[in-house]
Amino acid sequence: MAILSIPNQQVQVTDPQEIRAFMNDRGIFFDQWFCDVEFEDHASTEEILAAYHSDLDPFMKNGGYQTADVISINSLTENYEAIRAKFLAEHTHSEDEIRFFVDGQGLFWFHLENEDVFNLLCERGDLISVPAGTKHWFDAGEKLPFVKAIRIFIDMSGWIPEYTESGLEQQFNEFNFPKRG
Repeated sequence: MAILSIPNQQVQVTDPQEIRAFMNDRGIFFDQWFCDVEFEDHASTEEILAAYHSDLDPFMKNGGYQTADVISINSLTENYEAIRAKFLAEHTHSEDEIRFFVDGQGLFWFHLENEDVFNLLCERGDLISVPAGTKHWFDAGEKLPFVKAIRIFIDMSGWIPEYTESGLEQQFNEFNFPKRG
């Protein structure tokens, strides 16, 4: 279950309907899918995609998406610090960035015009689509990262980050992942 935070306003929202409305009002698609399959750490991309094909296939067809893969990050991921540094820098993409979290969690940060910076902690069952051109960054966590998510693309070349070099993300380095009350 997702948690929305607006650090500069000291706001935290856990109600899924409020989160969906907040995100959708800003053009960011957010939904929650039934997520009942548990995977071993060594589960293949094919196994994970097959487990959710009945949800993925119509979603991809309706959106014109051509391909999907799986990103899996954990404490054994080689060069995690370098990978994390790339994700932590504010950037945009030339196409929508879509993630369906099948396990673990990750924090998407957003920097929209005329808005306070906010973030959304995505967890198992959360689906997010960050529109092309949206300034954002992502954090899988400094310690004990764990993310297993399906990534959906029209064309994988659209996923290449275009860094803004604003440095804004550094203002939020001390932010701790939200915890449920």
